[in-house]
Amino acid sequence: MAATLCGRLLSKQGWLPLTQSVRHGSKAVTRHRKPMHILKQKLMAVTEYIPPKPAAPPGALTPRVKPVQEESGLVLLLKKELQTMFQDCKMIAVIQNNATNSEDMLLLKHRLHKHGIKIKFIPNQVMRSYLADSPYVNMGPLFIGQTVLFVSKEPKVKEMLLSLRTSPQMVLLGACIEKILLSRQGVLNYAKLPSVTVVQGELVSGLTMLTSQTASMLQRHPAHLSLLLQQYLKQQAPAGSTNGTPGESPPKAEETS
Repeated sequence: MAATLCGRLLSKQGWLPLTQSVRHGSKAVTRHRKPMHILKQKLMAVTEYIPPKPAAPPGALTPRVKPVQEESGLVLLLKKELQTMFQDCKMIAVIQNNATNSEDMLLLKHRLHKHGIKIKFIPNQVMRSYLADSPYVNMGPLFIGQTVLFVSKEPKVKEMLLSLRTSPQMVLLGACIEKILLSRQGVLNYAKLPSVTVVQGELVSGLTMLTSQTASMLQRHPAHLSLLLQQYLKQQAPAGSTNGTPGESPPKAEETS
């Protein structure tokens, strides 16, 4: 190819080069390395030598000892307050605070204070550390983000729900009512139950009704028996001796001489 190009270019000038490169026909190299069989590749991979890692000299890797952080006096005081709160209060509700301003929070405090409900602000870290060693450990997942506690010595669930209706930023998450953990739906179902006084009145009325029915049933049989006996005596007596005693014959009239 190079010779023909040189011949075409130089022939026009009227002279030929002294030497010409002529390419002889030679075959291209078509032999390539044959790929290894897949089974052989697996066998080589399995039997490959893996040198062991050099062991660290003794004393090079010392275990890290985490320093034990002692709880501050404020944390201990809050934990003691939580312990007394869980012992004395029958209702402890967990509420999520979604950016409630100070004015709305103050109005909510006044509404709840009328029913004897208090609002407690306790850090979540202190709550989780206290609940981890208490029987109320299942309340731990509720304390995420900004949360507050509604506390009262009596389970005033209806009053709490009525007060929360006016504050949509406060969301009920769950509660511990009379030592029982309830979810949001459980608290709503608890609020639908009648009060203790109503239940006691229904119980007393039911018991009095049962006693009155028992007394009437006990008095019914003797009265019915006495009526049956009187009717039997009337039937046994003759027709003319209604005024006399039963079983005796009426006095005979004296014969006139």
